[in-house]
Amino acid sequence: MATPRTLAASAAPPSLWDPVVRLTHWGIAVSVLLNAALDEGGSLLHVSLGWLVMALLLLRLVWGVLGPAEARFSAFPPNPVAALRHLGQLVSGRVREHPSHNPAGAMMAYAFWACLALVTVTGLYMTGGATPMQVAAEKAAVASGDWSALIKESEGESSDEDRGLRHTAEEVHEVVANLLLILAALHVAGVLVEARAMRRNLVAPMVLGHRRK
Repeated sequence: MATPRTLAASAAPPSLWDPVVRLTHWGIAVSVLLNAALDEGGSLLHVSLGWLVMALLLLRLVWGVLGPAEARFSAFPPNPVAALRHLGQLVSGRVREHPSHNPAGAMMAYAFWACLALVTVTGLYMTGGATPMQVAAEKAAVASGDWSALIKESEGESSDEDRGLRHTAEEVHEVVANLLLILAALHVAGVLVEARAMRRNLVAPMVLGHRRK
């Protein structure tokens, strides 16, 4: 029979965030912020960071199925009603423990992933799926005076339909990229508010992997 001590231990495991969760979290966060600060659409850095984000996102999604219990989607399913209830508890100062993401944090995570997927898809469409190596080779060719790559690209986008789709992709890409920054700000604010309500450092677990001091 489980004792109160064992129940408390299962609700707040000492090792909450595994290395893959931390790697994908900080890798995506740094990449998104760098692209926002050093933004130049189509640049080698922009494309490289986009491919890195796609790789990290795919890794996190796979880890949500194959990873440890706390990292799996089943541990924090999207539940808007539970998220609102959690926010109400946060306002009242009665926040309960969760072995993984709390309901509000879960909704934020799924919103992030959806936006990242949309930014990635539109980015791939805008660049024609060009890899960083292809972008680097194209820019090197242009710098050397070979404009054939740019001529072929403009010829391939000559139809009104192609131009319309590209314009739509650019608009969606920019709007969702800005939305990601708004979500990031809300996420940081939420972590700070919850940390104060719980009187606990919630950043250290994502940096060190340990929930308890």
